[in-house]
Amino acid sequence: MAKVTVIGAGNVGATCANILAFNRVVSEVVMLDVVEGIAEGKAIDMLQTTQTIGFETKITGVTNDYSKTADSEVIIITSGIPRRPGMTREELIGTNAKVVRGVVDNCLFYSPSAIFVIVTNPMDTMTYLALKASGLPKNRVIGMGGLLDSSRFKYHLCKALDANTRQIDGIVIGGHGDTTMIPLKRLAKFNCIPVSELLSPEALDKVVADTMTSGATLTRLLGTSAWYAPGAAAAYVAQSIVGNYKRLIASSVYLEGEFGQEDICIGVPAIVGMYGAEKILPLELNDEEKDQFARSSDAVRSTNQVLKEINVL
Repeated sequence: MAKVTVIGAGNVGATCANILAFNRVVSEVVMLDVVEGIAEGKAIDMLQTTQTIGFETKITGVTNDYSKTADSEVIIITSGIPRRPGMTREELIGTNAKVVRGVVDNCLFYSPSAIFVIVTNPMDTMTYLALKASGLPKNRVIGMGGLLDSSRFKYHLCKALDANTRQIDGIVIGGHGDTTMIPLKRLAKFNCIPVSELLSPEALDKVVADTMTSGATLTRLLGTSAWYAPGAAAAYVAQSIVGNYKRLIASSVYLEGEFGQEDICIGVPAIVGMYGAEKILPLELNDEEKDQFARSSDAVRSTNQVLKEINVL
């Protein structure tokens, strides 16, 4: 079985590592953090559940010792800071860009064949930075935001329909942000039935609105960013890679003409397997959806431009 490293042992990173270990997805999980003792402590805490839960995954926590991450098949980057009150977009991007770039360089030294899954926000821009700064093939750098947004879309559809979660199908494309994501309500289904035949236009519009504000809603309720769903989404991507499951996952990946866009990482449907984002799948978008995707791409590209303005890329 495989070895996966999670960079950042905060709420999202620890949740991701927890799921990978408890579900026996990999043989070893390494958590690395810059704060002394936090990764080690959480690893010990998880390992003390082996008797009650019954798993044998090796869990290692380390402080800034990248040698322990050697030979990882997948590296999940959750480290960085959230945007705080009064912080400019440039300050957030500048801080997290330096973190992500340093992490990628250190990890590649010890795991030159690794596939990277990016969680750090602004996620599409950090995915673009990781790809450009590393020079890796585009299939080996994946942003997980589209999967998280799609999970939230399906949750709100389930609520509206009072339906079985496993029978809901829906996807969110575009940028990973409250104003840039595009829940494709036209394509959402309950089993084989379009949800547009089961919900009124007003109810369906509310599902879309609730999906787009999910992150902000959780931050208001929790006082911090969510972690269970983001951690689970990152683990799901890693599992698809190490298991070669070839799942269709809404992923932030590099486009070279697909969906009419170039030189950008943004959420689109992709097949994720042992080689990373192995194939981008087309979607027949209508004129309104094409316009939404173009506007979303413009917004992401504007954020990417900050990387050049602050001389990070």
